[in-house]
Amino acid sequence: MKAAAFEVMDLGTVPYRDAWALQKEHHARVVAGGHSALLLVEHPPVLTLGRKAREGSNIVVTREYLAAQGIEVLEVERGGDVTYHGPGQLVAYAIFPVGRRVQDFLRLLEGATITALNALGLPDARPNPGYAGVYVDPREVNGLHYDQKIASFGVAVQKNVALHGLALNVSTNLQHFELIVPCGLSGTQMTSVEREYDLRILGPVPNMDTARKALADAFATTFESYDWTLPEFAGAGS
Repeated sequence: MKAAAFEVMDLGTVPYRDAWALQKEHHARVVAGGHSALLLVEHPPVLTLGRKAREGSNIVVTREYLAAQGIEVLEVERGGDVTYHGPGQLVAYAIFPVGRRVQDFLRLLEGATITALNALGLPDARPNPGYAGVYVDPREVNGLHYDQKIASFGVAVQKNVALHGLALNVSTNLQHFELIVPCGLSGTQMTSVEREYDLRILGPVPNMDTARKALADAFATTFESYDWTLPEFAGAGS
């Protein structure tokens, strides 16, 4: 049987700072030629600012309010603007070799997420040309049409190996997204698997265990023929 090209690690609920440190540990291992890793995790409520965040201008409440709610704000090295992480959101950190294939890598992340959402009963999951992330069909609210974003993406590539990854809203508290302009996008609403099930009257909502399995399986399929080598690793053992 062919060995898996990457290790899947279910970390449960971990504070963002701790998971960030774990990412860096695994990143150093992959840079040194070690096994790639997919870290699956939930976080307590936190806002993170990517490289396009402009000092948090898309946070629409005061830092004092956030502190009173116990919501930390962290600047991180990933791409993108501000995003929210919290319970009920499945975060996947793909510590994979990428090199200069960043756009291709993002498309694969989108593809894996779409495959997982299809398996979870949302066949309209799709990319949105021009924006990283995965969406479901737009929805009219008070006469206006809003894109419905269900998963956000933001990666960093250092020494040819990726950090960070994607955040899929499963049963996330969507009201917390009202603290920000998600990813700096106006005309976009955040949605979740739970919300889509409720609005479409689809029945029992898939739980986090089901979502984790669907996403891990989708990664295995999507990255089955991925080139895991980097120039630095040429001649190194697998």
